[in-house]
Amino acid sequence: MPDYNIKEMVQGKVRFQFFRDNTLYYKTENGVTFPVPIHDTGTATFLAEDKGILFMRWIRKFLESLD
Repeated sequence: MPDYNIKEMVQGKVRFQFFRDNTLYYKTENGVTFPVPIHDTGTATFLAEDKGILFMRWIRKFLESLD
């Protein structure tokens, strides 16, 4: 498994990729696609492109699930 550095992942932007099974999928600038479950978003607005730091919560959960 590659060594993922969360600090590098959240420094740039994330871009929306697709929606499937009540989950938004975003991709970091370094090419990692991670899920954002709709039930975990509250009333937030999700843009096609946004700052990676705003997605740290879901990126961290995704990386923990890989262990």
